[in-house]
Amino acid sequence: MNEERVVIVGYKPIPGKEPELIRLIKTHVDHLRNEGFASERNPIIMQSKNGAILEVFGWKSKEAIEAAHKNEKVQKMWEEFAKVSE
Repeated sequence: MNEERVVIVGYKPIPGKEPELIRLIKTHVDHLRNEGFASERNPIIMQSKNGAILEVFGWKSKEAIEAAHKNEKVQKMWEEFAKVSE
């Protein structure tokens, strides 16, 4: 049974922070994989006309999602996202 969880995450860049947000998104899944949380599914990143950026990727499992929310490195990474997006 495949336990992978595919998710869509939406980001709204803070004005002037779009380049930094895009840089973070491009490394997001690699960081999650390094911690053992993201699946090998290739992420899809797209931007809408209104500037919102969407990221589609796979978590290994429900347990991986839960563990990531308790992981110090992941929390620190997500704090960086909060500085540049809503």
